[in-house]
Amino acid sequence: MEISYRKLTEDDLDVFIKMRITQLREEGATEDIDLVPALKDYYHRHLSDGTFVSWLALDGDKIIGTSGMSFVEKPPYFSCPTGRIGLLSSMFTDPDYRRMGIAKELLGRVVDEARNYGCGAVQITASDMGVKLYTSFGFKHNGNFMQYNL
Repeated sequence: MEISYRKLTEDDLDVFIKMRITQLREEGATEDIDLVPALKDYYHRHLSDGTFVSWLALDGDKIIGTSGMSFVEKPPYFSCPTGRIGLLSSMFTDPDYRRMGIAKELLGRVVDEARNYGCGAVQITASDMGVKLYTSFGFKHNGNFMQYNL
């Protein structure tokens, strides 16, 4: 097994969306809503305009891990004077590949993307499973969000 990493492309969206839905279900979502059309629309638009980026982990040609970073801007505030924020999402690793450092590698890559975009902070609403990863990376609790200041 040799794990490689690369950015998400439009050609990956069907698998990426399937993994995103699996992640949401694993985190406890029970709603009976078909998210596929809305997710396809979102990713097409935001990949195109550069306000969403994702790194993938692969074992051969199989996508085994995902990450995502959406870039937003709001009025500057003291802990984020640029007003640019990275919203972390889509952190998911195939259960057969967990505890191998894949999520940490993916997290580092999308945090670098946020830094390069000019974000002053990265935020996430963390699942119970993700809190340990984010805390070990340096994220701090910030109300309902965990935040990692860049």
